[in-house]
Amino acid sequence: MMSEIPTLFSPMTLRGMTTRNRIWLPPMDTYSVYRQDGKPTPFHYQHYVSRALGGFGLIITEATAVSPEGRISPCDVGLWNDDQILAWQWIVDDIKKTGAKVAVQLNHAGRKASTGSFSLGHIGRNVPQDEGGWQPLGPSALAYGKCDVPLALGVDDIHRIVDDFRSAAERAVRAGFEAIEIHGAHGYLITQFLDPLVNTRQDEYGGSLENRMRFAIEVIDAIRSAIPQTMPLLIRVSATDWAAGGWDLSQTLQFAKEVKSHGVDLIDVSTGGIVSGVSIPAKPNYQVPFSAAIRTEIKVPTTAVGLITKPKQAERIIHKGQADAVEIGRAALRDPYWPLRAAHKLGISKREAPYPDQYVRGAFGTSR
Repeated sequence: MMSEIPTLFSPMTLRGMTTRNRIWLPPMDTYSVYRQDGKPTPFHYQHYVSRALGGFGLIITEATAVSPEGRISPCDVGLWNDDQILAWQWIVDDIKKTGAKVAVQLNHAGRKASTGSFSLGHIGRNVPQDEGGWQPLGPSALAYGKCDVPLALGVDDIHRIVDDFRSAAERAVRAGFEAIEIHGAHGYLITQFLDPLVNTRQDEYGGSLENRMRFAIEVIDAIRSAIPQTMPLLIRVSATDWAAGGWDLSQTLQFAKEVKSHGVDLIDVSTGGIVSGVSIPAKPNYQVPFSAAIRTEIKVPTTAVGLITKPKQAERIIHKGQADAVEIGRAALRDPYWPLRAAHKLGISKREAPYPDQYVRGAFGTSR
C-alpha cells in the first residue's frame, strides 16, 4: 500500500470545477448520429457513461458542431438548436451521477467539413450532397488533401460563426455541461485561421500572427461572455503542424499567452491534422514536451495526450510537472475502466479508487 496517493489520482480544480483525478477522457469522434440530426443517441450514452463509471475524472465529449455546416461528418453530434439540448441532458446528468465531471468540445470543421466516415464511406473525401453533404467553408479557398475547395468566408460569415459558438455555449450550459472546450486543433476552422500555410487572407483575419489569432480570440470572448464565470473554459491546440513554414511551438506559445489573458483556464495540447501528407513522429510521449513547454513558459495548466497507455507512464508525466492532467484516448476505447486498473497498478486500495459502490466487490485484485 502506498503511503501517499499518486499525483495522477489527486483532485484538480479549474475555477468552480474540481475533478476527482487527473485522468481525463479526450474528445474522440464516433460519427454515430445516423439520422444526421446532430442529436446524441443511446450509443453515445453508453460510450460516455461507461467511461464515467470506469473512473475518469473528466469526460470531454466528442467534437460538437456549432452549426450544421460545421460538422466534420453528416453523422456528427451538435448543439446548433434547442432540440439537441434534451438529447444531451440525460447523458450529462448520468455522467455527473458517477462522480465524474463533463465538458463539451465545441467545433466548426471549416474546410474539413462534410467529409466521409466509417458510417458513410467516402473516407478522405467529401460526402456528396445527395448523401447529406454540403459545401465546406474556410478562411481561404485552399483544399485539404483530396477534399473539395472550400468557399472562402466573408467577414460577415466569420461574425456569424462567432455567434454560432456563443449560442452553442449557451445551450451547453442549459444542457448541464460543467466546462467547455473550444476545438482549436487538428486542422479544423480555428486552426485554419491560425496556420500561415492555410490562411492566405489579406484582411484583418490574415497575415500577421495577431490577425490570424483574431477569429480564435473572438470565439473565446464570445463564449466567455455567455457562460458563468465559475465555468472553466479550455482550448485544444495543435502545438505544431509538423510542416516547414507552418504553425509551430513558437507561435503556439504566443497564442497560449494571448488566450490565457482572455479567460482560457487550460490548454489541451495535441499536434498535427492541419496540413495533409506530413509525417508525424508518433511514439509514446511524443506530444508531452509541447505540453511541458506551454505549462512552464506560459504558467497555464495543460493536458498531455497521445500514446499515453500505461499507469506509471501517466503518473510520471504528472509527477514531473509536464502536464496537469493526462488524456487516455485509444486505450480507453479498449478499456473503459482504465482508471480503475491504473489505481490497482499504482497501489491504491479499492476503497480509495474511484469505484462505483456497485462495482467495489469486483475490484481489480480481489480474490473472488
